[in-house]
Amino acid sequence: MSAYGAITRPVASDIPLAPTIWPCKLNTKQPNSRPTHLTVHHLTLATARSQQGLVDHLREVFALDVEAGRTYPQETIEGEGVFEAYFFAADVFLAIISEGEAAEGVNEVHVSIEDSRKGRSWEDCVAGFYYVKPNYPGRSSHICNAGFVVSPNHRGGGYGFVLGKSYLHYGPKLGYRASVFNLVYVNNVASVRIWESLNFTKAGIIPQAGRLKRADGQGVEWVDAWVFYKSFVDN
Repeated sequence: MSAYGAITRPVASDIPLAPTIWPCKLNTKQPNSRPTHLTVHHLTLATARSQQGLVDHLREVFALDVEAGRTYPQETIEGEGVFEAYFFAADVFLAIISEGEAAEGVNEVHVSIEDSRKGRSWEDCVAGFYYVKPNYPGRSSHICNAGFVVSPNHRGGGYGFVLGKSYLHYGPKLGYRASVFNLVYVNNVASVRIWESLNFTKAGIIPQAGRLKRADGQGVEWVDAWVFYKSFVDN
């Protein structure tokens, strides 16, 4: 649901898009760091539920971000089906981390989530995930919105940037012609840098858009937010 009510995807299809493999930058700050890559899988709620414990894991990770009160506007996701209704309203993409190099560029593969997971726990192998859904209804439903979460166990490894690159691949394939991020809080420096580096345009700023928790946990603060835009047609 949104301010416009329920919004229908511009191209409705239950056929998942092909998984893709994305190389990751070597983390030179950590000793004995090894090359890694992400395999990104297209999910619906039904396919996510077919993986034992996956939806619960994603809900728990997202709840931590909401509880931190620094990146998403929600104050809680408590209640039966609240997370699923919000995050799985349209399409979700899951990134699983693996060791080893991968070729540059977009590389479609035919590999299952089980093959990518290789028996590991979700905590060990899920680098992050994101949703993609229309930002507006009807005549403007070709403009999408997305929300990203990098798993706590894997932050600081540059995976947010790789997720952003994969979004530029999958967004157009879902039928969208452009992307809008309504609320990127200015204190979310990592996200701002990612969208700037991927050539998103700062379409505007919303003063005091968020009543966010302070980083030190002492009370709240009013924080401005950027609105980011990018055309997929110009890509």
